[in-house]
Amino acid sequence: MSQTHQRRILLVDDDESLRKTLAEQLALDGEFTCVEAGTAADALKVAIAERPDAILLDVGLPDGDGRQVCAALRKAGISVPVIMVTASSGEADTIHGFDMGANDYIAKPFRLGELLARLRAHLRQHEHSEDALLAIGPYVFKPNVKMLVDEKANKKIRLTEKETAILKYLYRAARQAVSREVLLGEVWGYNAGVTTHTLETHVYRLRQKIEKDPARSQILLTDTGGYKLIP
Repeated sequence: MSQTHQRRILLVDDDESLRKTLAEQLALDGEFTCVEAGTAADALKVAIAERPDAILLDVGLPDGDGRQVCAALRKAGISVPVIMVTASSGEADTIHGFDMGANDYIAKPFRLGELLARLRAHLRQHEHSEDALLAIGPYVFKPNVKMLVDEKANKKIRLTEKETAILKYLYRAARQAVSREVLLGEVWGYNAGVTTHTLETHVYRLRQKIEKDPARSQILLTDTGGYKLIP
């Protein structure tokens, strides 16, 4: 699978060897990259700092219940998919987790194939949901309402449909450069009348909106025949 669709997964489990093994397995074909946490406290810190695309969260943590962590994540405005990992498949436990904001449950021991299928399904669903929130620089990117919000500066930036599509595709590329030709094909489709100049004009306008100094871009960078985002 291409590097350009890499997603960042936060693995939360106090078993370090299990975390490392799972991180290696998830990273095998380049589809996912992982960040890790071993406690409830670290899970919250890492989730807020790293803004992962999905979270795999163990119920039994040394300093708290994973379901309470899930509730705290939701309270902090983190809307990404959360899959709870549990040693119990009891119905009451599962319902309690859903009440706390979990998207899904998977019981140990689980097959990697099943986990991957669930992760992919929830990521697809989330990316097309009304509440998808993506972190880009100082902004929260809300693709469905075509807007960037800088909460500290109390600033809202409205985007065009094409600007939104460019940012969405570059965000999914996970810091990898995307060539102008690929970006043109993804955003405009294979319309013979559209040239790279059209794309460059849109990127120029985007930089005027989102960069502190558009002449010295720090968020939307030109790189190896294309562009990349530094989220």
